[in-house]
Amino acid sequence: MALAKKPVTGMKDILPEEMQIRDYVIGVIKDTYRSFGFTPIDTPCMESIGNLSSKQGGENEKLIFKVLKRGEKLKLETAESEADLVDMGMRYDLTLPLARFYSNNANNLPSPFKALQIGSVWRADRPQRGRYRQFTQCDIDILGEPSDLAEIELILATTTTLGKLGFKNFEIRINERRILKAMAAYSGFSEDAYDEIFITLDKMDKIGLDGVAEELTGAGHAKESVDKYLDLFKIVDNEPDGVKAIGMLADKLGDFLEDEVKQNLVEIIESVEKTKAADFKMVFDPTLVRGMGYYTGTIFEIAIPEFGGSCGGGGRYDKMIGNFTGNNVPACGFSIGFERIILLLMEQGFQIPEQPKKIAYLIEKNYPADKLCEVIGKAQDARKNGQHVLVVRMNKNKKFQKEKLTAEGYEEFEEFFNR
Repeated sequence: MALAKKPVTGMKDILPEEMQIRDYVIGVIKDTYRSFGFTPIDTPCMESIGNLSSKQGGENEKLIFKVLKRGEKLKLETAESEADLVDMGMRYDLTLPLARFYSNNANNLPSPFKALQIGSVWRADRPQRGRYRQFTQCDIDILGEPSDLAEIELILATTTTLGKLGFKNFEIRINERRILKAMAAYSGFSEDAYDEIFITLDKMDKIGLDGVAEELTGAGHAKESVDKYLDLFKIVDNEPDGVKAIGMLADKLGDFLEDEVKQNLVEIIESVEKTKAADFKMVFDPTLVRGMGYYTGTIFEIAIPEFGGSCGGGGRYDKMIGNFTGNNVPACGFSIGFERIILLLMEQGFQIPEQPKKIAYLIEKNYPADKLCEVIGKAQDARKNGQHVLVVRMNKNKKFQKEKLTAEGYEEFEEFFNR
């Protein structure tokens, strides 16, 4: 049987044209984030299956690529459960590995610690446009900062990066988990039903208010509570000013919502709007849920009109590190949807700016060794001056060879013949 040439489902080969853009974008991301004081780190691609299955990753825990035990530890004949077969899994995001990393290395890190991590993650998801089973995440996190300065810095760093990549007129949608809980409590739902309610609410953009109402009543929730709940969204539905919308909602919720929650959210929105370095808008969205079970406070997402969906997100997760150490540490992070950003740039015909001119030296077959050294020396001198020079043998079909090189960005050709 012939070996398979295509990559496995949900994963892809990356051709040179896209790889050049990916490298450029990663460079912009790293340079921008470093200018905000973030420090690069790295973590292993695998984590303990117990960590990955700790009921903090939401739906992603159903998508783990699990790794069999190895050697003598793998006993297929006597295995009675999955725990007898599996001890590790591929990481499905970078947040949980960061929490473990911080818990293990906190004594050697500054406080607050501003982490930058870029790496592959794996999810056994259904592939679709902009979504793969192996993909790159670009995360920034601030650990040890309890105030909303963390949210403000994360949003500014992320939006500044998107602005440098040419994105405009996008939105940062923002909400607060404690607002979600206050709205559910005000409406009379029991606390043990919150997760179910939020899962339904997360479908609002697809099924609308009527669809949410139908699903909640169909699940057995009292119509009075459902109507009271949905009336809260109608209060802010036509208010474009996020600060005003938060105030209107907070007034309605009364004692169900702490003043601190409102004040923090307003301060984040106002601070970012006044100091932003990119063309975007802060939007308060009370329907924003985000599925990760570890979020404890502010949550946010990037909405880019050209994509028609989320292109990144994050939030505050103050209790995750405490699951490792027994002591909670304030933590907040933001992740750019790297693969979706690359997809949009490719579809827009993005050209990398200010690139050195690329020149190809085409050398005839059987070119003398002494002359070859001269050509390579010439190429080395050009490279020292920042030039990109490719030295290759000349193909028989020189025209086709040049067409391929032109597609890879080579603008000039020099040919060397044995004459």
